[in-house]
Amino acid sequence: MTYKNFTIETDADGIALVTWDMPDKSMNVFTEEVMNEIDAIVDQVVSDAAVKGVVFTSGKSTFSGGADLTMIRSMFSLLQEEQAKNPDTAMQKLFDVAGRMNWLWRKIETCGKPWVSAINGVCMGGAFELSLACHGRVASNAKSVKLALPEVKVGIFPGAGGTQRVARLANTQDALQMMTTGQTLTPSRAKAMNLVHQVVEPDQLIPAAKQMIKDGLKPVAPWDEKGFKVPGGGIWTPAAAQLWPAAPAILRRETAGNYPGALAILKCVYEGLQVPFDTGLKIEQRYFTQVLRSTEAFSMIRSLFISMQELGKGARRPAGVEKKKLEKIGVVGAGFMGASIAYVSAAAGIAVSLIDRDDEAAAKGKAVSEKLVADSVAKGRMSKEDGEKLLSLITPTADYSTLSDVSLVVEAVFEDRQVKKDVIEKVEAVLPETAIFASNTSTLPITGLAKNSKRPKQFIGVHFFSPVEKMMLTEVIVGEETGDEALAVALDYVSQIKKTPIVVNDTRGFYVNRCVFRYINEAYDMLIEGVPATMIENAAKMAGMPVGPLSLNDEVAVDLSQKIMKASIADLGEASVKPEHMALVNKLVDELDRRGRKNGKGFYEYPAKPAKKFLWPGLKDLYPQKPASQVDVNVLKQRLLVTIALEAARTVEESIVTDPREADVGSILGFGFAPYTGGTLSYIDGMGVKTFVALCEKLAADYGDHFKPTPLLLDMAAKGETFYSRFNPYGAEQKAA
Repeated sequence: MTYKNFTIETDADGIALVTWDMPDKSMNVFTEEVMNEIDAIVDQVVSDAAVKGVVFTSGKSTFSGGADLTMIRSMFSLLQEEQAKNPDTAMQKLFDVAGRMNWLWRKIETCGKPWVSAINGVCMGGAFELSLACHGRVASNAKSVKLALPEVKVGIFPGAGGTQRVARLANTQDALQMMTTGQTLTPSRAKAMNLVHQVVEPDQLIPAAKQMIKDGLKPVAPWDEKGFKVPGGGIWTPAAAQLWPAAPAILRRETAGNYPGALAILKCVYEGLQVPFDTGLKIEQRYFTQVLRSTEAFSMIRSLFISMQELGKGARRPAGVEKKKLEKIGVVGAGFMGASIAYVSAAAGIAVSLIDRDDEAAAKGKAVSEKLVADSVAKGRMSKEDGEKLLSLITPTADYSTLSDVSLVVEAVFEDRQVKKDVIEKVEAVLPETAIFASNTSTLPITGLAKNSKRPKQFIGVHFFSPVEKMMLTEVIVGEETGDEALAVALDYVSQIKKTPIVVNDTRGFYVNRCVFRYINEAYDMLIEGVPATMIENAAKMAGMPVGPLSLNDEVAVDLSQKIMKASIADLGEASVKPEHMALVNKLVDELDRRGRKNGKGFYEYPAKPAKKFLWPGLKDLYPQKPASQVDVNVLKQRLLVTIALEAARTVEESIVTDPREADVGSILGFGFAPYTGGTLSYIDGMGVKTFVALCEKLAADYGDHFKPTPLLLDMAAKGETFYSRFNPYGAEQKAA
């Protein structure tokens, strides 16, 4: 029998090598067709007396990344369709669909013939769960091999037996840690946790897997044997009595109760370890179905799995422009940002001419890459040879003529219009006619900067976030005259350096910074009202933000806030900035020299390591303090999230952001907007626009007109629309919920 996605070769010892190699796919993923073929393969090998065992592996450099986008989408489509047709049967149908993979892996586990998973690369999600259902697991020791159950990061949890098998193989504490954080394991760590039996050299992977079967591997899972005991003794032991009361508290501390999928993992393990294995699988299936129906799961999967992949693959790339692979670029400005842009470009195999005012300044820029490489080599993340190759691609220089053969220049000089004007003129004097000029400005409108260019059609903004090597988002800003060619090349470049792009139209602060400064400004309001700074920061974290607004302001620099406010007043007038905000920042910067982390004092104090930063005690003396008992933490949480979401809605109303996927993905990757919401617009859609408008009106009455709902929101509320229905990114062929 032949299969589209698999080949089967049975050797003289009766061992069937099943190789998963999907045509026209760079990575193996689970689809309905793949599942059906695995089902048929199990039947085939069981019925063939000549087959003594199965080795399951991948024909690609990776093993599998898990489920395909279409498979995830189909689950939600099924739920929506069934709820519309027959709400009474919707849950049962979703329960059955959600359990398909679960029971198929159980079929492998109980088929009566030994299966060994030979893991040759990245093995994530359902693929790792399939491997755990095999009777033996061998992993290559190549650095590219990573194993994980990362589902909690996209709003769900391991629902194909993962919670039951991991908790029966590893000790409970390690199992919970791994699954509730989505932790990635190296092969050696997986072996130490008893999740992998052997770790071997890459060329020994298949022979070692076959040898396990030849050595008499039993086709029975440990939990199916009489007398099986859970590592550590299970739930009713002294050790468990210490672990389980603490586990929910630790989870709440880390997640503030915002992630139903993470809590479901605890429930699945706690309940599942007290019952037979098959009953444990049903418990897992029940919770998985329940979590799938949650707003958090729907929103997170849409934004962090589906939309992120679509944007990364060029969803916003103009049609009809040939894809370009960049070989050499220029980076002008070898300060920290420019130096870091040079590093990520060289890491992607692109040659970089790194230019600054003189050779010494340019060399300092390259030194940033040298330190990053040295750190990576020391930590074993990069080989010495790869590090040397990366550094060889960066040429520091003061000579602009080295840009004569580049296809893209990224300008990363000081945020000053005159400085940027001078650079644009120098670059364009030597730049090839077909090359694109990209400014990394963080606030200055691209259209204004492009007025200094002789070819505004080839002028675009490419806004990176610091630290560049860690932040996954890049804003691509289209000016009034920017052409499709410039947009396409910018997106090709961002894709090549493995960042996720969002495309935004031109405005002051673009998208991310506009939202960020709303977040910070709301914290200013709270401080001025007398809300204790500790409550502001803690409320932000409870709302799901990675850092509080005051901490974030210290990171971006308080004096940068001052410069942006002054620039706003100069360009837009006094009314563009609240006088109380200006006074607060002026006091911190001009009177107290508290500029943020960079000078060791801002809203926080930064003592010498290893001591941790702490809020500056003098904050409480700036304004009369309210007693904590008079401050409603839930209202603080609402204010911080709503003010950001409102600003996102304004950018849509102003046609700065035109695709809701970009608003959502940009808010999460750009500044960590409460990921459980799915992003700024999903936060609004998730509660319903009508409910959001009512909340805005209440907050506006209590805390100021900046909370007033916009005309767009009022219109959407009246019509019962959502952002994903009104601004459907998929067009008429796919109506979004």
